[in-house]
Amino acid sequence: MNNCEMMTMRDIFIEGITRLMEKDDKIFFLSADFGSPKLDNLRSRFKNRFINVGIAEQNLINLATGLALEGFTVYAYAIAAFLTMRAYEQIRINLSLLAQLKNINVNLIGVGAGLSYDMSGPSHHCLEDISIMRTLPNIEVISPSDWVLAKKFVDYSLKYKGPKYLRFDGKPVRRLYNDKDKIRLEEGFFELRKGDDICLLSTGFMTHTAKRVAEKLSLEKKNIGLVDIFLLKGFNRVLLASLLKRYKFVITLEEGFIGKGGLDCLASGLFSKDASAPKIKSLGFLDAHVFNIGSREYLHSLNKLDENSIIKTVKSLLRK
Repeated sequence: MNNCEMMTMRDIFIEGITRLMEKDDKIFFLSADFGSPKLDNLRSRFKNRFINVGIAEQNLINLATGLALEGFTVYAYAIAAFLTMRAYEQIRINLSLLAQLKNINVNLIGVGAGLSYDMSGPSHHCLEDISIMRTLPNIEVISPSDWVLAKKFVDYSLKYKGPKYLRFDGKPVRRLYNDKDKIRLEEGFFELRKGDDICLLSTGFMTHTAKRVAEKLSLEKKNIGLVDIFLLKGFNRVLLASLLKRYKFVITLEEGFIGKGGLDCLASGLFSKDASAPKIKSLGFLDAHVFNIGSREYLHSLNKLDENSIIKTVKSLLRK
């Protein structure tokens, strides 16, 4: 495939689930009245194992849990902001608490992570999900940066039991990974570029921005590292800490509120008792909702999360 091919994570993932459902009649797919081109095919082929619960995310979790308790593998699909926040109590009680006592495999598919729905305003923005979902015990948080990774998590979701939250971008994204990359999903991260003094640690959509930043700086003979983290819970902490300790500075990039339990806190937590730890600079959204209307790039620029702002941050750290 062309490295620049644009595809949506959700369609690639649903296409994979459709293939699994052909072989495994213990899989159910539930939707909160949310569609996609590939979902039309799944729904028509597996009418007895597809359920549209309507605009009722809380009931989506209730029904998914009931099916999982009967031994089914369940995929529950909705807009990310509504799935994680409207149904948070149900996720906490039915999945997080129950998974500590019973083996249930429920996969929450949230579409619209970060500012995917940029023009829809703050009600549809999803800047809190990393923080609040990482708080819950017994739930993995999966944040792929491209559709190649999303595809790889199809088999992972079936193989590894227990509740998972998969946060997908709502827009088509370019391919970042190729077939030669030796990605170990269980480790939870991948070093896309090796650098000297500064490493960009990013997740989801921000890895695309980080890659462009590193490429631009390389033209100025500045060698910046880049690590893409796609398991925000369940990653190999020892390996990630060892990798990041090679750097003097780590800059975290996330479409989320900083200082509230997200990616920056994940990074800081790796080195809480380590005097030789790299210095961490957090880039993301401050303690305010985004009411401005405009493209994703425009909203990033207002919050100093665009390429030019990140490059300025990198250069200021290089001078230290």
